[in-house]
Order: sequence, then structure tokens, then C-alpha cells
Amino acid sequence: MNELRKRKYERWFRAADVDGDGAITRQDVVIMSERCLQARGIPPDSPQGMQMHETMNRFWESVIAPSDSDKDDRVTSAELTEAFAVTFADRARYAEELAPVADRFFDLADGDGDGAISLTEFTHIFGSTGRAADEECAEVFDALDLDASGALSRAEYHEAASEFFYGDDPGSPANHLFGRLA
Repeated sequence: MNELRKRKYERWFRAADVDGDGAITRQDVVIMSERCLQARGIPPDSPQGMQMHETMNRFWESVIAPSDSDKDDRVTSAELTEAFAVTFADRARYAEELAPVADRFFDLADGDGDGAISLTEFTHIFGSTGRAADEECAEVFDALDLDASGALSRAEYHEAASEFFYGDDPGSPANHLFGRLA
């Protein structure tokens, strides 16, 4: 695995470790889901809330939990980075591995249901879940808005998510999807 992907996975880990204890647990995934729902004012027991929890639970079960090499129910950055390098080796698997999660986040971020994510919507959701400051979200948003329309289409968002997890281009703005890389 190259250094860029390692840094991207470590950045994602920092965003996903919502309690900051140095490991991702099922509880972190639940809290991440709840933060997204809360940011949108969606009740957790609503159909959209239940879909979010179901999607994130599947992501925990199929992608994160298998990373737990020592089976202590805590996935460290090293465990996750190593597992992501294997799991996200083939971009052709994006549709099965990440697209459902990306779709759920896109739908939550698209608060007005117009089929696009505005800067305000992006900052609202990704700032709360990615633990990134508003100005950082604005910089990332502007770079991801490939057609300079002032909104991210579903296609632009999927392109960014795919590039973040699978890509090796050091100049890609998608490298900063979850906040600036260190």
C-alpha cells in the first residue's frame, strides 16, 4: 500500500473514531449514524433513520469488524488500514463495498431532496461526521464540485468516495473528502 492511501485511511479512521479512544467499535458506528441523523433532524426510529442504521450496521459487519485481527471488538488504526488496503484493492468492487454507504450519506446530506448536495448541506453533514471545520468543508466542497455548478451531484459524490478509498492520485481533491490529510 502506498503512503497516500495509508494517510487517507488514517484520516477516515480519525473521523470514525467518534469517541477518540484510539479504536473503532460498533458503538462508534452507531454514534456516527446518530450524528448524521441528528444533523438532519431525522428521528432514529423513522424509516430513513432505520435505513441509516441498517446500512452502517452492514458496513460494520462486512468491512470494519473483519479488520479486528485480534478479535477484541476494537478496530485500531493499524488493523483498519491493513484491512482497507486489502478490501479496497479493486475499484470494480465499489458498487458492492461502498456505494450503499455513499448513497445513504448522500441522501442524508441532500436535505432538500433536489438530487444534489449544496455547500451548506455538505458542511452540515460532513462537518458533523468527519469532524472537519466549516472552512475545511468549503475547501473540499469546492474542489469536489468538478463542474463548478455549486452543488455535488450523486455522480460527483460517488466519484469522490471511490477515489478516496481506491485511488492513488496524489493531486485528487477526493483525498480530502473526510478532511485535510496531514
